[in-house]
Amino acid sequence: MNQLLHCLNSLTVASVATIALAYPSIAQVNLSVYPAPSSSNESIELYVPPPENNNINNTCTQLIGANIDKIISQAPNQWGILIESIDRQTVIYSHNADRYFIPASNTKLFTTAAALQAMNPETTIQKKSLRDWVNITNQRSNNFYADTLFRFIGGAKNVTAILAQLGINPSGFRLADGSGLSRRNTATPRSIVEILRVMYYSPNRDTFYASLPVAGISGTLRNRMRQTAATGTVYAKTGTLTGVRALSGYLENPNQEPMLFSIIVNNQRVSGQALVKAIDTIVLQMTESRSCQAQ
Repeated sequence: MNQLLHCLNSLTVASVATIALAYPSIAQVNLSVYPAPSSSNESIELYVPPPENNNINNTCTQLIGANIDKIISQAPNQWGILIESIDRQTVIYSHNADRYFIPASNTKLFTTAAALQAMNPETTIQKKSLRDWVNITNQRSNNFYADTLFRFIGGAKNVTAILAQLGINPSGFRLADGSGLSRRNTATPRSIVEILRVMYYSPNRDTFYASLPVAGISGTLRNRMRQTAATGTVYAKTGTLTGVRALSGYLENPNQEPMLFSIIVNNQRVSGQALVKAIDTIVLQMTESRSCQAQ
C-alpha cells in the first residue's frame, strides 16, 4: 500500500508539473491552501466512458439545429449554446461555444465541482458536510454558501488549478467569485460542458447530480417546464442576473440518447421572462427530438 501511495503521489506531482507548463498563469498556485483529500481519494480516478447505447436512436442534429436557430434568430450574437451526446461524445449543436459570456449562477458549477475534487463529500465545514454545502449551493442557488465554499477551497487560483487537473481548460473561464454575482465572471459554454462531462464520470457523480435542480420538480427549476417531456428528465443549474439567463446540465430521457448542455444568453434588451421562455423552448426541443429516420 505504501508503495502504491508513493507511485500515486509521484503521478500527482508529474500531473501538476505538466499543467504548469501548459498553463503558466497557474504555475505559482499554492495547492496546499485547500484541505488534502482523505487517503481513499488521493488519486484522480480515470473513468472510461461506457460504450454507445445502440438501442437508442441518435439525435437528428440537422433538425434540432434548425429549430434552435429559429429560436435565437433575433439576437444570435447574444447566445452561446453547446449540446453534446454523452455516450457518443459528439456535438449535437454548437453556437458561439467558445465565446465568453457572463454565466451568472452557472459559476456555482465550477465552485462545487472543484470542492468535490478537493475534498471528500463527508468533509465537515462549519458543522455541515460538504455534500450538504454542494446541495444547498446548487439546488437553492445560495450565494452565501457558494462564496463561503469558494473561499474555503482557496479562491479563484486554487479553483482554477483544481479544475485544470481534471482536464478543464483554464482559458475557458475567469472567476471573480464562487457564486456568479459578479459580472466579472466569464465562461464559455464549452468550459461548462467540460465541467459537466468530468462530473458525469466522477466518483462523486451522485453527489453532484443530486445537487442539481430537476425540471418541474425541485430547486430553482421546480416551476419550470412542468408537465412536459422535460419534467423529471432535465437536471440543470440555473443562472440569473439582469440581462443574463443561463441553464446548464443533463438530459436523461430513456427514449433518447443522454445529452449534456450549456445555454447562456446575455441580452439586456429582452425581458428576463422572455429569455427564460426561449431557453425552456430550446430544452423542450432537445427532449422532443428524435432520430432523422423517425421524422
